[in-house]
Amino acid sequence: MAVLSGKVALVTGAASGIGRATALSFSNAGAFVVVSDVNEEDGRHTAWLIEQSGGEAVFVRTDVSDPLSCEALVRVTLDHFGRLDCACNNAGIGGESNPTADYSIEGWRRVLEVNLSGVFYCMKYEIPAMLAAGGGAIVNMGSILSDVGFASAPAYVAAKHGVMGLTRAAALEYAPKGIRINVVGPGFIRTPLIVDLEANPGTYEWLVSRHPLGRLGEPEEVADLVLWLCSDEASFVTGAYYTVDGGYLAQ
Repeated sequence: MAVLSGKVALVTGAASGIGRATALSFSNAGAFVVVSDVNEEDGRHTAWLIEQSGGEAVFVRTDVSDPLSCEALVRVTLDHFGRLDCACNNAGIGGESNPTADYSIEGWRRVLEVNLSGVFYCMKYEIPAMLAAGGGAIVNMGSILSDVGFASAPAYVAAKHGVMGLTRAAALEYAPKGIRINVVGPGFIRTPLIVDLEANPGTYEWLVSRHPLGRLGEPEEVADLVLWLCSDEASFVTGAYYTVDGGYLAQ
């Protein structure tokens, strides 16, 4: 269903996993897609996949931890397509695994800069573009760890909690102006990072066991929710937190 027909959608972290699935979903729904990632080779491949399926896409290399790079991303979007209607701020990193007192200062700063400041930088420039277009929808990629803790991941947990607060504040600010802003909270999804854990059966099986549905999620299952939140079918939804977690948070 072409629920985004003629609209322009932007996805960060679109070189693989949830970001790639979301970019493809946007295209299948009729949108022109701006594919963004720091990984140029795989990002361009995502754009190629969209074009091979009959869609239209442009790749823009973006480091979301750099505000000038985020500003350039939106500028190229407007130069190429003339407007911006939807955005999924998905780019993020996992960071090191250490308890709080042992966590490196550099590691802390890097995770917060990419996972939290990167979302702020993107919204800072996306929102004016959407205001100029008469409104829009933004989905920020949170996590189940936007709501609960996880040992040895203090920076990631802090950043994802921050994404929740940032989203709610912005949602209140721009709801009267026609921009809806929501958070999606995936559980553990079979992205390249997680698939690598299959080499360690004990760890992988433990992760699976944390999800009552008895499996990990697929990127396309997250993308389906992002698409809905960006469509007119979610026209009364803003400032909300939706999980795609196989029951993880119900425990």
